[in-house]
Order: sequence, then C-alpha cells, then structure tokens
Amino acid sequence: MKKLILTVATSFLLLACSKSDNDNSNCNFLIDVNVNYLVYLSFQPNLNQTQFPVLIDAEGVGNGGVVVMKTIGNNYVAWDNADPSHQLQSCSIMTLQGTTVTCNCEDENKYDLNTGLPLTENLGCTLKPYFVEKNGDVLRIYNN
Repeated sequence: MKKLILTVATSFLLLACSKSDNDNSNCNFLIDVNVNYLVYLSFQPNLNQTQFPVLIDAEGVGNGGVVVMKTIGNNYVAWDNADPSHQLQSCSIMTLQGTTVTCNCEDENKYDLNTGLPLTENLGCTLKPYFVEKNGDVLRIYNN
C-alpha cells in the first residue's frame, strides 16, 4: 500500500511540472561576467535626462554591453544588452530603440528598459539586471 501511495504521489509531482516552467529555467543563457564599471555623467549627458538610455559597449562590460537609463523618479537601471532568451551569439546582441531593446535574431524579441520585462508575448525571460549606485556625478554599474 505504501508503494502505491508513493507511486501516485510521485506521478502527481511529475505531472505538475509543465513544459513552460522548464522553458523559464532556460533564462540562464547569459554568463555571470564580473561587472564593475564607472560612468561619468559629465561625459554621458543623456543620462542626466529621464528616459534617454545609453549603451555602454566597453569590452568586458556585460555579455553584450550594458544599457543604462535614468527612469522616472530619478532612479537608474542597468541591463545586459544581450537577449536572455538566446544563447550568446552575434544576433542576440540587441539594438537600442527609444526605451526598448530588440534582439537582432529572427524572432526579434523586445524588452522594456524601464522594467526589464519582455514586450514579446510568451517570453519568460527578463533582461539581466545590474546594480547602479550614484555618487555625485558618477554612476557605478556592478553585479557583486
């Protein structure tokens, strides 16, 4: 009897796992690169304005560079500029278009820079975030 209960319980657990749950766990295509980069606002005047994102495309900064933006409420966000829904390849580096980024692969995934959320339906991945710390005229973008 115990074996039957155990078998039924195990079956319920296995059936409860959906394919979409497994797809969401595949948001780990981007590697955890060490990011610690300073942005001087005097050299990036767009970052003093709300909703004017800037792409930091320095070598070793993020998987595909980092997009930084001042949001409403004087907060800053920073996101990796590589599509988290793809393995890293040349087409997965995104193009900045206003306050969105678009993947250059065939599916053209789109993401909102205010929230990091996908604008393309049925995507479970969000943009990979980085911390932003403002100290005077300097932004520090980091992940550790």
